[in-house]
Amino acid sequence: MRTSEKPAGRGQVNAERPGQQAGLSGPASRKLPVSPRERKPALAALALLLILGGALATTLLVLRSGDRVSAIVITKQIGAGQRMLTTSMREVQVAGTDLGYVPWAQRDQVAQNFARVTLLPGTLLTRDMVVSTSSELGPGKAIVGLALKPGQMPITLDEGDRVQVIYVPGRGDGATAQSRVLSQSALVHRFVPNSRGGPSGQVAIIVDVKDAPAISTYSSSGEVAVVELPGAR
Repeated sequence: MRTSEKPAGRGQVNAERPGQQAGLSGPASRKLPVSPRERKPALAALALLLILGGALATTLLVLRSGDRVSAIVITKQIGAGQRMLTTSMREVQVAGTDLGYVPWAQRDQVAQNFARVTLLPGTLLTRDMVVSTSSELGPGKAIVGLALKPGQMPITLDEGDRVQVIYVPGRGDGATAQSRVLSQSALVHRFVPNSRGGPSGQVAIIVDVKDAPAISTYSSSGEVAVVELPGAR
């Protein structure tokens, strides 16, 4: 009788290598070794410190924000002896200190007083900078208006400046007329620049009463000029 041999199936055990199925190669059946996961306690501790540090910084910022107070900062120059105007102030937040900053809530009371010294823009107002009376606007003083043209005033003129008022004779005054000082130290009380630009405009100055008549007379004929005195602030 004739017999035929059948090929070994997939589930048939290889006779040469017991325990290994046919159709699976040796190298493919092996798994690569996996190294155990390394633990890094130093990195974990560093991450924890960073988290705690961030939380602490946030807490400090919150606590310090509660120590800030509203104060007054000067936005426009105020000359010594001039009245404190609310239009020349604005609110600013500063750290609470013992320097005596005037609170923003008292701005209306401050506006009823005068500057002890010339206050420049950016100055944080303290109580020592304000006085209740003014030697500039008191008895013996007068406010005189000037209409100045280019060449009769410096381009840097501003309210609160100290100026010297000078008589400048016109061409029709003769060769014998000479310039002279009409006021040694006048205070620029108000300044309204010309809308057309250039160093010109309406200026109100505070002078001694005795100097007011001559300044007004020469100003009406355009024979007055002012010279800024930066060192006299």
